[in-house]
Amino acid sequence: MSSLSLQGYVRGQVQGVGFRQATVRQANKLGISGWVRNLPDGSVEVMLCGEEPALEAMTAWLRAGPDAASVDAVELTGCAWQEIAGFVQL
Repeated sequence: MSSLSLQGYVRGQVQGVGFRQATVRQANKLGISGWVRNLPDGSVEVMLCGEEPALEAMTAWLRAGPDAASVDAVELTGCAWQEIAGFVQL
């Protein structure tokens, strides 16, 4: 298996609904490292680093988000590998 990094945005009703905290919990379950942060435009930015199957599972989870969220779009692109310890909120 190969390790990959993805960076991108989640758009919709994703701020003020526990999205970042739920993202941290899900990433930790899947063994993904990286970070999540709110952006001024109301979207959430993510950096995901891990094995391909885990990233596929995380991408599917991001498309739904936690119960209180309403995700309109997930836009992720591959990027250079990032050596990040754990998964955190910025």
